[in-house]
Formats: sequence, C-alpha cells, structure tokens
Amino acid sequence: MNSIPALRTTGQSLWLDNITRTLLDDGTLQRYIDAFGVTGLTSNPTIFDEAIGSSGAYDAGIATKAAAGKSGEGLFTELALEDLRRAADLFRPIFTATDGVDGWVSMEVSPLLAQDTAGTIAVAGQLHAQAARANLFIKIPGTPAGLGAIEESIYAGVPVNVTLLFSREQYLAAAEAYLRGIERRVKAGLDPRVASVASLFVSRWDRAANERLPADLRNRLGIAIGQRTYKAYRELLGSPRWQRLALAGARAQRLLWASTGVKDPQARDTLYVEALAAPDTIDTMPEKTLHAFADHGAVAGVMDAGGADAEAVLTRCSSVGVDVVALATQLQTDGAAAFIQSWKSLLARIATKSASLSGH
Repeated sequence: MNSIPALRTTGQSLWLDNITRTLLDDGTLQRYIDAFGVTGLTSNPTIFDEAIGSSGAYDAGIATKAAAGKSGEGLFTELALEDLRRAADLFRPIFTATDGVDGWVSMEVSPLLAQDTAGTIAVAGQLHAQAARANLFIKIPGTPAGLGAIEESIYAGVPVNVTLLFSREQYLAAAEAYLRGIERRVKAGLDPRVASVASLFVSRWDRAANERLPADLRNRLGIAIGQRTYKAYRELLGSPRWQRLALAGARAQRLLWASTGVKDPQARDTLYVEALAAPDTIDTMPEKTLHAFADHGAVAGVMDAGGADAEAVLTRCSSVGVDVVALATQLQTDGAAAFIQSWKSLLARIATKSASLSGH
C-alpha cells in the first residue's frame, strides 16, 4: 500500500528532509521521486553533519579538497553544493514541468551569520551564484535579524527558503519581508517572479510543551499552531495587496511544514503529516516519516482553514500555563542556537577528517 497519492491529491507537495551522498549514489533519491512522488528536498547543518559523520562517502572529496588547500566553510560549501547540484538536476524535470513552482532543493547560509544582516545578504548571493542552479533555495532564518536579509535577497533575485519559523506572527513577518522585496522589484521594473517558501516548524512545539499539558492536549499544540498559521496564509493570498502582485506576475510564497517527524514515541508516527494535509503547501519529512506514511498513512481530508478548533486548543494551552508567544520566541532562539552547534560540530568533523585523511 502507498498512501502518498492521497496526500498529493490534496494539493500538497511532498519533499524529503534529508540529503546524503549515499542517497544520490545508490539511486535512492531517484526511487523516492519515482515511487513516492517526492518533488523537492531540504537540508540543514544537522543533516550534513550526520551525513558526513555516519559514512565514508565524503572522505575522498574531503581528502581531495584538503590537499588542494581547502578547509573550513569553504571546503564544506563545495561538498554540500556537489550534492545539492546533483539533487537539483534530478528535480529539474519537475521544476520545468511546474514552471518553477516545485522541484527545489535548499542550502543554508552559515548559522554563524544569524545576527549579521549584511553578511547574510552577501553570502546568500554568493551561494546562489556558486550553486549555479535555478532551482536551489538559499535558507535564511526568519529571525528579527534575518528579515532584512530576506527582503534584500528577494529584491536581488535570490530565491529564499525562510527557515526557523514557529508561529503565525513569525510567519507574517517573513511574508512581509518577501512582499516588500517583490514590491520593490515591481517598482524597479524587475521580474517579480522570485520564488520563496516559508518553513514553519511543527513538532518542536509538542516536544517543548507536552510535559506541561494534560493528556488530552499532548501533541496537539504544534498542529494548532500550524492551523492558525495556515489561516493567516490563506488570508494573505486573498488580500488585495497580494492580488496586485499576482496580477503583476509574482508567485506566492508557499507555506512549508517542517519538523514533521513525530518525537513522542506514544504518538502515531504519521500524526503531523495527516493533520497538515492542505492545498498550496509543502510537507518536508524525514525518510522514516516518508516510509511510515507510505505504509500506513491516512488522509481524512484537507486541513480546516477556519481555525476555530486551533484557537480552542491554544486557549486551553494558555489556561494551563503555556505562554505561546514566549514559547515561540524561545523555540526560534533555541533553533538558531542548535544550528550553530551543528555547524561548529560539522566544521570540527571536517577538520578532523581532513587531518586524518592527509596523514597529519
């Protein structure tokens, strides 16, 4: 049984939240495209850290680049882009067939630049040029410091995956940055078709709040946040402001569900995928979740855009002491810190491998 076709009929795109050289070398990614209808993928520092540390697939590349004098971020960027170019090429037929709506891969800006707006803008442009693939997003965090970089990068024509969003308010701030960038392009007579997605992280809400909630609210907060954000997304797409840009030729910034792997072993392993099925969205999921949903997932229908049930859950969570606004801020701060930790671990791993492979 493969439950994924039912998910795709809701109008949702399915992406893979993983990339490794092994997935590319052994044909697994192509099989996911063919068998499961995967139409894109996302990556982050943690994914690359685990990929490089868990196999020897990158050793030859690291040794060659180290021998050529490469190190640190420069060496990693070349390694990552080698993988992402290959993945982008696999998705290129989808990108072409959907006229650029689908078929994307993503590459993260260094998390060490999280508080450096000017540095993020510069590196985003450099990475996009170095990648040399039209269907590669540059991931920029939707933090207060990142919003200016999102606007400027969009204005410069760089496709952006806004990452580390945890609430409706953070999503709307990211959407505002995107809209400003597109509006400036229209005013300047530039092509307004610069793609973007806004990535809302879901399961981390429940991991953070479950212990403070009664049993009947466990694993419901993340979905409620998703429903609330989806309502805002639909309202934005229906707004006169967006309609003016659409008439000028702009493409909608799509809402993407991230962190949809279930963290609670007591919960159904396809919980978030099933609850967040909705038109004009993307679900990027880990391999384990992809296989679980294909095997026994079920889509009862599309997610309610009205949001009444979500607001009831959020009100109850607040009544038992979960401050949703404060927790959203904390989750974004913690997420950025975790990516910095993964980035440093990644660079340390590459340095260690470079030394050992060169015999030093």
